[in-house]
Amino acid sequence: MNPRRWLHEHSLKLLAIRDTPAAIAGGVAIGIFFGFMPLFGLKTLLAIFFAWLTRSNILAAVLASALHDIALPLMPLIYGLEYGVGYFLLRNPHRWPAVTQLPWSGSGFRGWMSILNMGKYLLLGSVVCSTPVAALAYIIVKPMVVRYHAKHSSRPESEKEGK
Repeated sequence: MNPRRWLHEHSLKLLAIRDTPAAIAGGVAIGIFFGFMPLFGLKTLLAIFFAWLTRSNILAAVLASALHDIALPLMPLIYGLEYGVGYFLLRNPHRWPAVTQLPWSGSGFRGWMSILNMGKYLLLGSVVCSTPVAALAYIIVKPMVVRYHAKHSSRPESEKEGK
């Protein structure tokens, strides 16, 4: 899979959606926010639900939540960063986790308490890390959609006047 081609194809699909620029940008922001969450199997459903809840574009949210497919090779690094941020924020005194403290080996990882313990750090870190990325996506996408819709407005003049 060529990441550049994938981004180009999906960005064209995104720009061609017939909706308000704010709704499309909101859908993209919601999709990106949930795309980088460690909620395996629920990302798309949550993106659809929150896009519907906020009256953003659902298709844009689904397309943007699929962005994690292109970043799949980087997800262990992203999840490691998110875990570190969550660990830093929840520990008192604040400190970064030592690599030897991560419960990812042996039988220590197999218990539910271990998964829940890691999950709280990972979930908080993913919210903290994905919020500014989603906001930045909204700020970037909205003017792009406005510019694309202005440039590719192909409606006849009679439709524009409301006749």
